[in-house]
Order: sequence, then structure tokens, then C-alpha cells
Amino acid sequence: MTAGNNGASKPEDDDPFGYLYADGQAAGAQAPGQGGYGYPGPAAQPGVPRTSYNQVRAVGERQYGQQQVPPQQGGYGYPPQQQYGQPAQQYNRPNPQYAAPETYPGGASGGQPPAQGGHGGGPGRGGPNTKALLIAAVAVVAVVVIGIGAALLTGDDGDKDDKKDEASTSQGSAGQVEESKKPEKKPKETPKPVELPKQDAATLTLGGPATVESSIEGAQGGNGAYVTGFNHVGSSVTWRAEMKGEGEYRLAVRYAVPAKDADATLAVNGKKNSQPIGLKNFIKSTDPSWEKNWQTTWAPVTLQPGQNEIKISCETGNQCEVILDWVEVTQATS
Repeated sequence: MTAGNNGASKPEDDDPFGYLYADGQAAGAQAPGQGGYGYPGPAAQPGVPRTSYNQVRAVGERQYGQQQVPPQQGGYGYPPQQQYGQPAQQYNRPNPQYAAPETYPGGASGGQPPAQGGHGGGPGRGGPNTKALLIAAVAVVAVVVIGIGAALLTGDDGDKDDKKDEASTSQGSAGQVEESKKPEKKPKETPKPVELPKQDAATLTLGGPATVESSIEGAQGGNGAYVTGFNHVGSSVTWRAEMKGEGEYRLAVRYAVPAKDADATLAVNGKKNSQPIGLKNFIKSTDPSWEKNWQTTWAPVTLQPGQNEIKISCETGNQCEVILDWVEVTQATS
């Protein structure tokens, strides 16, 4: 190409889209069938625009909702022609490669473009209903929060009730604090008193002129019996008392005198006491009636475990005008 020579066509004739307009079509412009812009193709003709590298269509040529038939040869947006030895694609079945939306069955029906959802996911989206999922999640969280709050309130009420119960145990009805109870001390077990022997004089072993009678009232022995005739030397009563422990005791004697003092000799386990047992008129009676002068006396004795022989006798020097009712061993006091 030389200077001043612009080739076969002028620049004003080099309009690749001239065939799209009515005046271009009237001039006989045709869409290029081969080649493209910048590639070898048919020689440029005067008044004919250059072919474009892209396949283009005239305005209004494509119709939505109609099945498009792909060209015989592969082009932009269409699969290439099947080669020998490969399975043929079924007629009008979309190729796995990219195809226009209207080539799919039911695509762009009615000539309306598919509705697009708004920003952030609207009803037009094909995905899950995020609004419903959000509401469900909020509801679950609300249920959990309500449950925790109810548990806390219930626990607080229980603690308050426990505190009230504790307070009621330490306070009286008037709100006064009661004195805590002192631990009770177990009372010391009082040892049971040792059962000491007691016996009617009428059942004792009698010696000398002593005899048993029951004519005088007031005697406490069985059937009102008592020992009389004791005012003679050699008269005696002997008692064999069984003891559980050794120690100092008292020998008690119930008797009656005719309103005057008397005494007798006392011997324990064959050993005479240094002092006679006094059978005095302790009630200071002036009535010589025997039944009106019953009284008691005692004398200290030392006894051993087991059997002990206690003998009361009228010896020389004793004043023995007395009748005997019963004899008994008692505990000695300090």
C-alpha cells in the first residue's frame, strides 16, 4: 500500500456494523460469514464493511422463548462439531459446555427474563429461606434464655425458703432469738442400792427362855409375832445375814419397852462389841403399855462378804426387859 492509497475501501466505508442499520441493509450489507477482524478472509469489496471477528446479529433478530438451532460448525457459544468415533450429541440437547439460557428446556419462557433477587437474598433467589431460618434461630435462643431465667428464679426462691426456715428455727414468733439449747448431759446412773437383809425376830434362832408370842398389838412381823421372855440371862436371838460386800453397816432393831430403858449384848461373827446395844425409851413414854412403846434403835457393825452371824443376847449386867419385832442391816452414814 502506497501513500495516498487507502486500499480497496475508504475509511468511511470501513464500518463493521453498517449492515445492522436500515440504510446499510438497503445498500446490500450482509453479515460476514467467514473470517474476522484482523484475520484473513475474503477480499474487501467497495461499499462492503470488513468482517468482524465476532458473530453478531441484527437488532431484533433473536427472539426469546424460541428454540435456537446451533450452527453446523462450532462457534462462540456453541459446541464444536462431533468428531468421528465420538458419540453424537442428541438433537437439541444442551452441551455440557456453555450454552445460551434459551437453549435449555423451559428457559426464558414467555419472553420474560428471570426475576432477580434483591441484595442480601430476596424471594427471587433459589437458595434456602434465610429469613425463616433467622426467625427459628432467634426463637430457639429466646427459649433457652427463658429456661435459664426460670431456673435461676426457682433456685433463688428455694434459697429464700431455706433461709426463712433457718431463720424461723432461731427466732421465736415475736422475733426474739431463742437461746440455743445446751447439750443435755446424761444423768449419772445412780447405782442401785444394795439390797440388805431384813428378818422378823420371830424367825430367828432363839436361845434360852426366849419364846414367840403375838398377843401384844403393834408388831410388824408376820401374823403380828414377836420375841418375848428376853429378860432372863441366857436368852438370845441369832441371825445369819448374807452380805454381798464387806464394809461398815448399821444393825437396826425394832423393839418395845415398858416406858423404861433397856440394853443387850451384841456380837458379830463371835466377837462381842465393846458397847452394848442400847434399847432405851427414846420416845420418853410414861405409859408402861407395851403396844404404846414400839420404837427403833441401831448399833454400828462390821460385816464381811457372805454369811455373817449376828447375835443379840441378855448377859449378866444387862437390863433385858424388852420384846423384839425385827432386825435389819442398813448402810452406814458418814
